[in-house]
Amino acid sequence: MNRALYPDDWEAISLRIRERAGWCCEFCGAENGEPHPVTGSKVFLTVAHLDHTPANCADDNLRALCMKCHLNYDQRLHQQHASETRRRKRIEAGQMELGL
Repeated sequence: MNRALYPDDWEAISLRIRERAGWCCEFCGAENGEPHPVTGSKVFLTVAHLDHTPANCADDNLRALCMKCHLNYDQRLHQQHASETRRRKRIEAGQMELGL
């Protein structure tokens, strides 16, 4: 999380969204602080930006999600960023790219 990309009042926004959701994951229903129904680990409720834009804090763009659902929702974005990071590191290390 790059805190600089979020509004100054992010903590208040995040709290409001988790309260709106009744402290339950809006995708799977897991309850904050309780064992996750699938993983058994303690649920920590997070707030996801559906469009992956931290500055867009419109209510319809935010969902309270357990960590499992949040990671699943962001999986494609995380894979894209990891691929970009690996490519950048190869270039920085001097590896040439072919076919460009």
